[in-house]
Amino acid sequence: MTDLTLEEFSEFADRLRGEIGKTIIGQADAIDHLLISTFSSGHCLLEGPPGTAKTLLARSFAAALSLAFGRIQFTPDLMPGDVLGANLFDFSSNTFRLVKGPVFTDILLADEINRAPPKTQAALLQAMNERVVTIDGTDYPLGRHFLVIATQNPIEQQGTYPLPEAQNDRFLFKVVLDYPERDDEMAILRSHADEPLDFGTRTTQIGTVMTPEQMDAARALIDSIRLDDKILAYILDLVRATRTDPDVREGASTRAADAVASATRVAAALAGRDYAIPDDVQGLILPALRHRIMLSPSAEIEGRTADDVIKAIISRTETPR
Repeated sequence: MTDLTLEEFSEFADRLRGEIGKTIIGQADAIDHLLISTFSSGHCLLEGPPGTAKTLLARSFAAALSLAFGRIQFTPDLMPGDVLGANLFDFSSNTFRLVKGPVFTDILLADEINRAPPKTQAALLQAMNERVVTIDGTDYPLGRHFLVIATQNPIEQQGTYPLPEAQNDRFLFKVVLDYPERDDEMAILRSHADEPLDFGTRTTQIGTVMTPEQMDAARALIDSIRLDDKILAYILDLVRATRTDPDVREGASTRAADAVASATRVAAALAGRDYAIPDDVQGLILPALRHRIMLSPSAEIEGRTADDVIKAIISRTETPR
C-alpha cells in the first residue's frame, strides 16, 4: 500500500467530485457527505422526494470508486432472507448451499428503505454495525469497503414506515435532498437531451478515480489525524446539549459523538489539513444529528424541526478558539 499525502488525497477528492458531476448536477453537499461517509466507514441516509437522483448518485459514486454495487428495492413484502440470503438444500449433492443475498457487495443501495416493515429494516442492523452477516448461526464477513447508502421518501408519504431509532443511529449522516434550482434542472434536461434514452448509459462516462488500494491508503492517512481536546470537547458539548434541550424528548447518543469525531477527521483531510477546526464540526453536526434526536410533543405542535433545534444549539454553544 503506497503512502498518500494530504495534497494527493485532496486531489483525489476533487477528481471524484468532477466525475460525479458528469451525471449529477448540483447536490454538492450530498456528494461531500458521501465522501466523508466512505472514508470514515459510516453509512449515509438520503431523504427526498422521488426523482431527485438519489439512486443515480449512489450508482455514480460506486462507479467512480470502482467498487461492486448492489441494490435492494425495499417493498412491504420484502423478507430478511431477501436481503441477507439463505442456506438452500441442493438435491444434487444432498447438502445445504449458501445463496448470498444482495447485501454481499461493497456499496449497497437500500432503495426506499422506509417502505419495508421494521423486521426487514432490522435485517441490515448487524451488517451496518459489525460488517458481518449471521445466517443459521454462521458469521460471514462483508468486504472492508462495505457501505450502505439508503434512500427514503419523506415519512408523510403514503406507504412509508419510520425507521427504528436503533437503525437511525447506525447512519452517520441523514442528507436531505430537495428539488434542484431551476438553472440546475434546466442543465439536467440539456445534458440528457442529446443522450441515448437508455438510463444505464449515464454512468458509463464516469472514470475510475481511486482503486481499493488507494482507498486503503487514504484511510491510513486519515487514521494519522488526531483531534485536539478542544475540538473533542466542542463535539461533546453539542451532543450533550441535545439531551437537555426542552425541545428534545430523546437526545443523541455517545455513538453519535464518536461518529461526528470520526467524520471531522475526514473533513479536515479533505480540506488538506492534518488538524480540525470548529468549522469542520459545524459543517457536519446538522446531518449527523438530525435523524438521531426526537422532538418533544410541544416542539412538534409548534412546528419546529430537528434542524431548527440543532441550529439553535449551535448558536448558543461556545465555539473553541
